[in-house]
Amino acid sequence: MKTEPETYSIDDLKRDKSEHWDGIRNYQARNFMMQDMRVGDAVLFYHSNCKVPGIIGLAKVSKEAYPDFTAWDPEAKYYDPKSTSDNPRWFMVDVAYVKTFKEVISLSGMREMPELDGMRLLQKGNRLSIMPVEEGQFRHICKLAGC
Repeated sequence: MKTEPETYSIDDLKRDKSEHWDGIRNYQARNFMMQDMRVGDAVLFYHSNCKVPGIIGLAKVSKEAYPDFTAWDPEAKYYDPKSTSDNPRWFMVDVAYVKTFKEVISLSGMREMPELDGMRLLQKGNRLSIMPVEEGQFRHICKLAGC
């Protein structure tokens, strides 16, 4: 799961302990949440649009997909008038803090790792904020991070 640290960082999640992951407005990312994410699933927490973009920590899914209520609020950043409580268009999950890595596993560093070949994050043009990670790739990242 990718976020910009000035919007919501791993330190924010650590402080809050658990938070809803709102504002997803891409159907493919929404479908990953709705169809694939289950309570207890591990989440690689990725900081983007910063000095060293990369994986900064670990979280876990603490609540499965439910309608993103921010889409119904005309004052909210992610308001969508086509989404209603009777017919929600967008969904979110809750994530809980697990761990902050001692060092960022940088995007540039990951590109150099043959163990991560084929990782969606590293594919050209793939900029989804939520995407699945294969088990072997996840294990390699956790080994690097000491988790």
